[in-house]
Amino acid sequence: MQTFDYDDIQLVPNKCIIKSRKEADTSIKFGPKTFKIPVVPANMESVINEDLAIWLAQNDYFYVMHRFEPEKRAEFVKRMHERGLFASISVGIKDAEYDFIDQLKAEHLDPEYITIDVAHGHSDFVIKMIQYIKKNLPNAFVIAGNVATPEAVRDLENAGADATKVGVGPGKACITKLKTGFGTGGWQLAAIRLCAKAARKPIIADGGIRHNGDIAKSVRFGASMVMIGSMLAGHLESPGHIITIDGKRYKQYWGSASEVQKGAYRNVEGKQMLVPYRGSIKDTLREMQEDLQSSISYAGGRDLESIRRRLLHTIDLRPHFYRSGCIWNGWRSSN
Repeated sequence: MQTFDYDDIQLVPNKCIIKSRKEADTSIKFGPKTFKIPVVPANMESVINEDLAIWLAQNDYFYVMHRFEPEKRAEFVKRMHERGLFASISVGIKDAEYDFIDQLKAEHLDPEYITIDVAHGHSDFVIKMIQYIKKNLPNAFVIAGNVATPEAVRDLENAGADATKVGVGPGKACITKLKTGFGTGGWQLAAIRLCAKAARKPIIADGGIRHNGDIAKSVRFGASMVMIGSMLAGHLESPGHIITIDGKRYKQYWGSASEVQKGAYRNVEGKQMLVPYRGSIKDTLREMQEDLQSSISYAGGRDLESIRRRLLHTIDLRPHFYRSGCIWNGWRSSN
């Protein structure tokens, strides 16, 4: 299997056809709504809360609310709809989650987006939950994950998922590959490519983003939306506490499978860390949009699709290497 990650690949420019980068359209239709950019903050308790979800929805950004206060989710859906905003929530696969879906149905609460948030999403129990949601809340756009293989994407799509989330352990606060030996850490971009080729529906690239240019690389290899954790965790609006060390400000960031999140050292596959304080999230999201507009101009197009369709080549930045009986010499076609 051909593997590579974000730092291994550079995109090759095409002839520019727009006069100004401001002409480039970064919007993406994802499910029933259209958003400014293909970026969504990770559905982690250290990244998003209700106040930030409201601001994102008001400003045409996608969000997914975390699932770590399960008793508040129904009221969250109500409050979002009362404001005329879309509701996007997360669920797990425990028995109580089926009761929650029943509650939403009984109270006529129809969240526009439901994400089934499981570390290993290629599971019979995730498939069962997809089918249950689609049966009882047929209007919900169901995102299922996380997965790492084309087979997983096909199985979840066949079960009724409207989108799949790709990425097992590539995040900065995740130690899955160290604890288990499994995951897409180190080859996340290749996993996106493989899964996108198998997908008939949108995929979300989840984890491993370290630079704004990685968003364009994700789109190039098939992602419709890019989920970002650590780069969106250090803001004024982020839930973590501000900590000052030697005159520099930081915010707390922890993984969903960390001891901090679980409240006990049990099946831990995440860690807590500090990320630099970055001010208001609106400035970071604006910068991401501007950089993505530049990416579109370098791709030789006018919109996001041009990054995926117009780029003929990428360059492998690694030294020549031998793998599976073949010598890769650096150039890669769009296939």
